[in-house]
Amino acid sequence: MPRIALTKGRILEPALNWLCSRGFQRPDLGARALLLPLGPGWEVVLLKGPDVPVFVQNGAADLGIVGSDVLEEQSPDVYDLKALGFGTCRLSLAGPHGEDPPREGPLRVATKYPRTVERIFGESGEWVRIIRLLSSAELAPALGLSDVIVDVVDTGRTLRENGLVERRVLRSVESHLVANRGAYRFLRERWWEDEGA
Repeated sequence: MPRIALTKGRILEPALNWLCSRGFQRPDLGARALLLPLGPGWEVVLLKGPDVPVFVQNGAADLGIVGSDVLEEQSPDVYDLKALGFGTCRLSLAGPHGEDPPREGPLRVATKYPRTVERIFGESGEWVRIIRLLSSAELAPALGLSDVIVDVVDTGRTLRENGLVERRVLRSVESHLVANRGAYRFLRERWWEDEGA
């Protein structure tokens, strides 16, 4: 049965709305199940964002909807079919209010996007030391773990609540539709062209 992997959290509702506009049925999210029917012959699996490309690349899902930040960080072996126009935000450099204190050595950057940060700062020739965190990067400067962070920013509220300011936008981010390479031809014949995805 064809399966679509969706990212739990803030882009789930826009993703479901996008799928419903293409004839899929809205799953019942009340049961808190992670694998749900999506209409005749289809099902949806709900995952954390970084897991969506993993499921799609390895054939556990045929399609996925995930942020471009995750795709850039992981460089998965999937077809990136299109940007979907929702889930827009930005990948930004943020740090404490005020001027940077003088320092010797590299800029310490806490982030869950180490590969992306390495590429971005490598292109500009800036000297950085990357500290990989899976969550709560906003705490790193206050606790002396890093000088700055690189994270996804939507409204900026979390930054402000933790005494940080957005200093530089590094990338625009939005949701993308991706497909498993092996399943893509079958999906095109069965759904893609007919539904105008």
